[in-house]
Amino acid sequence: EEKSERMRGVERLFVNSSNGVSLQTHLWKPRLQNTVPFPAIVIVHQWSVMGGQASLMKGIARELSDKGFTAVTFDMRGVGGSTGSKTLTGSAEIEDVKAVCSWAHEHLKQDLVLVGSSAGAPIAGSALEAYPFIKAYVGIGYTFGLMASILFGFHYDGVIKSQKPKLFIMGTKDGFTSPSQLSQVIKKMKGPSESHLVEGVGHFALEGPDYDELMANLTAEFVTRHFGTTPPAAGR
Repeated sequence: EEKSERMRGVERLFVNSSNGVSLQTHLWKPRLQNTVPFPAIVIVHQWSVMGGQASLMKGIARELSDKGFTAVTFDMRGVGGSTGSKTLTGSAEIEDVKAVCSWAHEHLKQDLVLVGSSAGAPIAGSALEAYPFIKAYVGIGYTFGLMASILFGFHYDGVIKSQKPKLFIMGTKDGFTSPSQLSQVIKKMKGPSESHLVEGVGHFALEGPDYDELMANLTAEFVTRHFGTTPPAAGR
């Protein structure tokens, strides 16, 4: 798999975060160079405590790369190839998201869109207002439910108060957040906020490889709608 990534031009590097933490990061270059300066997509993986790591986000990154987007995946602290210690609530991990976004903007000279999956969605949301070059946000299976709020509730204001465009993708059988809960939270949000419900799909299924293409398609459509012309589709 590493060989196939190298053939695709995926670049592996390390980004410095807070407290001397080093984050293993992968840069997925677009299969065709865009004529439009599209935002790059920074993808934040699921809850580290439950085995979340960047390798689970490869499918979405690959699909976005095929659609002409630049994508960035990374291991948050304490998992995969990154140093440091993971935290239960994702508090220190906010610094990891900010560090990778800062590096990506400086290195790529592009604006960014944040995509977070499961518990990565609230963590990414907490970094949404960190920099003006983070232009929009996609949350996949955002954990808004009552039980999840005990761990992740302090992240919620990040997306609720932000004026930036936001898309929330969720299965109707999520289990952590009900469609009505999601709808109620979106009503409270500032800025353009929308949802896309995937009928009959549970929380963990939506994160799985069967839905990588759909997640990438929905992300690409959302970014294209807000930020201009469609990037050229790469030949497969």
